[in-house]
Amino acid sequence: MPAFEDSDFGVEKPTSAPTGRPQTPRTVEHLQRQIASGSPAKKELSNSYSHTLTVPSGEQEDGTETTIEVPASRSAVAETESLMHPLSISPSMKERRGSRNSFGTSLPIPRTKRQSRLSSVAGPDGRPTRPGMPPIQASRDIISAQLQDLASQKTGAAKDMAFAFDIDGVLVHGDRLIPEGKRVLEILNGDNELGIKIPHIFLTNGSGKIETKRCAQLSKILGSEISTQQFIQSHTPMSALAEYYQTVLVVGGENYQCREVAQTYGFKDIIVPNDIFAAQPTISPLKEFFTDEQRRTSNPRDFSKVKIDAILVFSDSRDYATDLQIIMDLLQSENGVLGTRAKDPVSQRIPIYFSQGDLLCPSEHPFPRMSQGTFRIALEAIYKQVTGVELERVVYGKPELATYKYADEVLASWMDTIHGEEKLPKNIYMIGDNPQSDIIGGNMYGWNTCLVRTGVYQGEGNDDENPANFGVFKNVLEAVQTALKKELGEDFKCEWSDAMNPVTGSHSVSAIE
Repeated sequence: MPAFEDSDFGVEKPTSAPTGRPQTPRTVEHLQRQIASGSPAKKELSNSYSHTLTVPSGEQEDGTETTIEVPASRSAVAETESLMHPLSISPSMKERRGSRNSFGTSLPIPRTKRQSRLSSVAGPDGRPTRPGMPPIQASRDIISAQLQDLASQKTGAAKDMAFAFDIDGVLVHGDRLIPEGKRVLEILNGDNELGIKIPHIFLTNGSGKIETKRCAQLSKILGSEISTQQFIQSHTPMSALAEYYQTVLVVGGENYQCREVAQTYGFKDIIVPNDIFAAQPTISPLKEFFTDEQRRTSNPRDFSKVKIDAILVFSDSRDYATDLQIIMDLLQSENGVLGTRAKDPVSQRIPIYFSQGDLLCPSEHPFPRMSQGTFRIALEAIYKQVTGVELERVVYGKPELATYKYADEVLASWMDTIHGEEKLPKNIYMIGDNPQSDIIGGNMYGWNTCLVRTGVYQGEGNDDENPANFGVFKNVLEAVQTALKKELGEDFKCEWSDAMNPVTGSHSVSAIE
């Protein structure tokens, strides 16, 4: 596919860098250089493909826009012949290239702030009292405030740095805690020499549950309160799609939790594969089990009279055979009506979105397990064999640019919540275990990237194709402590002590700076 200019994305080149952030990594022109074109064979294949999907309207009834559209950085056209997807077996930043997707040039992400599940715990001024932190004694608040005033230079530096954590393989393995993860959150939530909250968010390609449930689960495992305001799952930015599509098929996840996710995002008419199977069991002849509970919680109807506008793969499929069969039927249908066959399925194909593209993910099993990326590759290969053309699809999640742009929105909002300053910290550290998503995405977005060896990556030294620019670390605690010492000084203490009281403690005021 030919490289794209800024004008192709509808983006004007900025004349100056955004406040507090370097210009180079944030421009579309820079990203195009980072994701240079692939082989001549791929170019020939891509040039022969004609983009056909129409752009739906995202304007509200009153004419206002509530989403941001971000240029996509991965190709929307599958490449099944070589399996060189952005997140295939051997992807690298060197092989990424310019892209289009079902919106033509951009992915919508939410502009509005999300409600915190801790917002009901508020002080007289209406602000959450201590969001994301365990309760502490009032005297500790006073002492830490005094220390922060006296150590203004360190305090300013602490507020101008932030961390973005991948979760699985960095902080936890499934439901099992990685011990260093708990200690890291204690430090960032105030167990440090200043008693200061250092901004941090959670940026995961995990999915399948509503954010409140996942945050509650993680809070219990990690022993620190995690707010939905600082939490981004792979499908969180996809909530913006609710403004574009009326009736959607939602695929993946345990039981019917993804239906609940779509409801919380504001989608109006939500269909899951079991609804379709309950109405027409012959649609999936290889399905062996359909429990009474599944039948009772399904919503069958006459789908020959239902127009499905889009397919949203929110999480890993639990039934590949059924999900692949239903999706293939829809992709070849007449404008999204099951039971029909379009004369030209390519031009009338409805859009399909995937929440992330990871091929592998860490779990409690000794070796990484297959993730949503394998389901996508299977679908793309089947579609190519049946139709003779590559499938055009959209992928959210890391390392997609839209996910990192949305992370900026969340970080600035979280800064306002904990420090009363709605700004983006200058020095952001991405800590992940997967070079093919965490590291490549953070590198392209201009963040400091830290690769840990507690998840997908188990190699010696740095990753050859997508090296972490800040380094490789044994675990998340080692990475965070190294970053804190770089930004706040080698003498910064990652623990709180009441002896630090500037009035009664053993430390003199002159020793604080």
